[in-house]
Amino acid sequence: MKRSLALSACAAILVAWAVTAQAEDKSEVEAGFTSLFNGKDLTGSEYKGSKEDLKGKTATADERFEVADGIIVAKEKDKNGKGGIKDLYTLQKFPKDFHLKMEFRAALKADSGVYVRGPQLQVRDFIRRGEQKQLKKFQNDGWNTLEIVVKNNVLTVNNKALTDKDKFEMGFAEGKATATLNGKSLETRGLQVRNANVAICTVNGEPLEVMANIPATGGIGLQAETGKFEFRRIRIKEIK
Repeated sequence: MKRSLALSACAAILVAWAVTAQAEDKSEVEAGFTSLFNGKDLTGSEYKGSKEDLKGKTATADERFEVADGIIVAKEKDKNGKGGIKDLYTLQKFPKDFHLKMEFRAALKADSGVYVRGPQLQVRDFIRRGEQKQLKKFQNDGWNTLEIVVKNNVLTVNNKALTDKDKFEMGFAEGKATATLNGKSLETRGLQVRNANVAICTVNGEPLEVMANIPATGGIGLQAETGKFEFRRIRIKEIK
């Protein structure tokens, strides 16, 4: 009996250790990435429209953003019962190409956003809002992985970022301009061909959006808008 109890106790300790180890592993940052959130407070952030110093603070003065259990929480309402759009930004700017990763969890039909050097990527409770139905892996009330890869000086055609797999051709013959993309003819009137900074965005590995209006530099921002939103494991890797 004592032997059985001892074995049971050892098994329980091993299980507890394994669970703890898994929790610790989950919070680790991959090689080459740097954490933008220390899991404890809002150090390294600024609150747009406010002069408050967030170093060591676990919440903004209006409590719209709060850190709890390793999570940045964008609350549904402020302490006065009002909503309104509020933005939390990194103090650090990112002019180089980069790969940004984070996890987010949305309350029912909640609406938020992630700012990429300024422009906003809409991040929402997509499926229950009837949006982005291509996201078959989206977890209602669960954690979803958002990845944003920013590349500078990418050739775009009508705001579509071209990849190595695309074939774009332009020509001029008999007084007429012609253009094709992947073998399909394009209307040349108003055709936009330019180098731009783009952000390729995915959720749980599935395509979300390609943003083609990214400035040359800027910070990373989180938005509090409608409903409760949570962010964690925010990390970045600059690509040389």
